[in-house]
Amino acid sequence: MIKKLFSHTLIYGLAPQITLIANFLVLPIITKDLTEVDFGVAGVLTAYTTAISALATLGLRVILTNSFFKSPGHYKWRWRQIYGFLNLWNLIYAIIVGFLVYFAVPEIAKQNIWIIVLLNTAPLILFGPTAAIGKQYYQLRQKPMPIAIRSLIFGLLTTGLNIILISHYQMGYMGWFWSAFVTLILSNASYWIPLNFKEGLRPIYNFKWKYLKQSLKVSLPTIPHFYGSYLLNSSDRLVMDQLSVPTGDIGKYNVANTFGVLGEGFSTAVGWALGPILTKKYKDNKLTEARDLLFMVQILFFVVTFVPSIFFKEIFEILIKNDTLNKMYPLAIILFMSINYRPMYFASNSFLFYYEKTHKLWRVSFVAGGANVLLNIILIPLYGFEVAAYTTFISFLYIGYAGFYFKEFKELNNVKYYPLLWFFATISLMILAYFIVDLSLIVKIVIALSALLTGVFFILKLNKKI
Repeated sequence: MIKKLFSHTLIYGLAPQITLIANFLVLPIITKDLTEVDFGVAGVLTAYTTAISALATLGLRVILTNSFFKSPGHYKWRWRQIYGFLNLWNLIYAIIVGFLVYFAVPEIAKQNIWIIVLLNTAPLILFGPTAAIGKQYYQLRQKPMPIAIRSLIFGLLTTGLNIILISHYQMGYMGWFWSAFVTLILSNASYWIPLNFKEGLRPIYNFKWKYLKQSLKVSLPTIPHFYGSYLLNSSDRLVMDQLSVPTGDIGKYNVANTFGVLGEGFSTAVGWALGPILTKKYKDNKLTEARDLLFMVQILFFVVTFVPSIFFKEIFEILIKNDTLNKMYPLAIILFMSINYRPMYFASNSFLFYYEKTHKLWRVSFVAGGANVLLNIILIPLYGFEVAAYTTFISFLYIGYAGFYFKEFKELNNVKYYPLLWFFATISLMILAYFIVDLSLIVKIVIALSALLTGVFFILKLNKKI
């Protein structure tokens, strides 16, 4: 169990997220040629486009997963219909994205407005959901290598393009947009050929409306749920923009959030590896094994977030070659540690998704996202942009643990998860990391080794039990 989980997580983490890792590693090179304004422009536009990205698939990925496991003999026919429908929907979605980007471009970047709109919409118009469906297909087949190979190639391409466009051609924030556009086009094209020909997943445009209506009835209630999650990741910079926070300060926050994005990439990788394993255990009614597996993953998250966080001061000094930006390490700790909500989020939500009890999930993430926006509107003018990191951490905790208290979860799952224990452990580790980061390097090394050995001990113990 542990071998499959860790090997697939490693492949998904170092492959689909290779773009994040590669961009992270080239920060010492490109930050010399970037300003906080460049980070601000990129952060604002990414925030706006990410905020509506839950609309791209209309939640239908839930139906793709469930049909794969529940209808193994007919799932391709169902996937082809959804593929065709989403290709048409993405034309409308591209128009929505275009309008949003047009009005969201900061004043300082208005001279590039039409190019930015085109770079953000062209991949959607040309390929729709092709890459998303291709990745999900190989994930559910538990074949991570096709994803890994593509991500390695395009991740290295992105890194090279960023260095060339930002550092050589001095394109600033536009270098990010152009490199993202090129890699998105090529990535989608690489999935289009095998999906349409080798795997026989050509889109059907004469789809059955009855089937799609049934599917949308299950999937649409998940949109507010996913939208709430995306809103949490982006609403801080949206609110800053609307409150006229200086673009430079937004850029500072965006630098700190670079590490949060890296952590989110790791959690996504674990989710891709964990999803099929959990779904299989739910199908076989092995709920205790699923619970112990999630406990093991939670401890893994604690180790992977806590140990690097206590060295963020040194890491920022090495990677961020900008005396203004490398002072943002305290915010990076909070944002990076916030991903510890994910294992418990997996625990309640994956279970409810499998049994298609999706109609209440919006109450968790949408409420959290709305509360985060409201708190930021109130607190940022009073305490500055830094407070957004704290509201994000609190809101993520709510998303991670609220699902355990749903009536549907309690009725269908009688295994104890002890959510309050994990809840307070998450808060305690974040506070410890926040204060330990300023201790001497020797002391931090001793603490890191102790945390690492403790985590490995409990992970191996739980794996043996499973």
